[in-house]
Amino acid sequence: MISIVLGTRPETIKMSPIIRECETRNLDYFILHSGQHYSYDMDRAFFEDLELPEPKYNLDVGSGTQAGQTAKIMTGIEDILVKESPGIILVQGDTNTVMTGALAAAKLHIRVGHVEAGLRSFDRTMPEEINRVVADHVSDYLFAPTETARQYLLNEGIEENKICVTGNTIVDAVFQNREIAKKGADILDTLGLEPQGYFLVTSHRQENVDNPEKLRSIIAGLEAVHREYSLPVIFPMHPRTRKMVERFGVSLDGISVMSPAGFLEFLQLESNARLVLTDSGGVQEETCILGVPCVTLRENTERPETIEVGGNVLAGTGADRILVSAREMLSRTGSWQNSYGDGTAGGMIVTICNGISSRSSCTR
Repeated sequence: MISIVLGTRPETIKMSPIIRECETRNLDYFILHSGQHYSYDMDRAFFEDLELPEPKYNLDVGSGTQAGQTAKIMTGIEDILVKESPGIILVQGDTNTVMTGALAAAKLHIRVGHVEAGLRSFDRTMPEEINRVVADHVSDYLFAPTETARQYLLNEGIEENKICVTGNTIVDAVFQNREIAKKGADILDTLGLEPQGYFLVTSHRQENVDNPEKLRSIIAGLEAVHREYSLPVIFPMHPRTRKMVERFGVSLDGISVMSPAGFLEFLQLESNARLVLTDSGGVQEETCILGVPCVTLRENTERPETIEVGGNVLAGTGADRILVSAREMLSRTGSWQNSYGDGTAGGMIVTICNGISSRSSCTR
């Protein structure tokens, strides 16, 4: 039996190809949703939009301190793993759900597969970096998306036979969910936007939005981009970011703020934008796959492949650098090569997991 553990919407997106593979092959599996960021009641529509089956278990732990949330998730996952006794647990990415799921399973001697293993920002001030490192070092199967990620794992002393380069499931997810999105309403029509006629922004990371100086500088950079190009700047604003904008009294001149979009709507906005500015790791990957120029509002990234192929640039949070970086990316053609695979990662991972009882290593 395969246990698929997730707790945030980005995890659901990247696990969706694996879930679909399990459904298609009629495998024995179940989904456990920790509710790390939202209650499952809020996420139910998200699963419906992506045409995914409902989780069997919902912990609904909600937000909290790092330690408090981690404890709640780990206790809940442990109880379910004891009850179900799966052959392998799959976790994805770098959230508290990932780390606690991996730890709980490892302590119960249940094999762990880490999807998107080996990503590194080399910034231990980021909670995500701690989570991904811990998950990698207790996992039995490390599904690395790229050769770069594989090399990082080898550099940390992880055995080569545990590592399998599969590509990134985000490629599968973008291809599959883009087709689903075509069946829905066109958000560009709703917002009165033209393809290639607007800039798209996301920013939610704690180190950016909880710091008043950084937040004001990011907004100033976005305003400068708007003034120079006279194109709408569309900002589906995360609740955390909106709260901090209001708390710090940050004005938003020339920036069109909207409520967070569902993934299918966001995929439409993303694929038709002239430029995306973001501090999200997942968005960096998606824009690279879609051929949309990206400016990353951070000083580092665990997605160096996006920069190496020319689809992304690090701007930090300084207003002047954001404008210069936007100019640079807008001068590029969007013809870079997608370095995250051909959209078959989900199938490869499920094939390995399905044969887990007779497999002692992860063959590449």
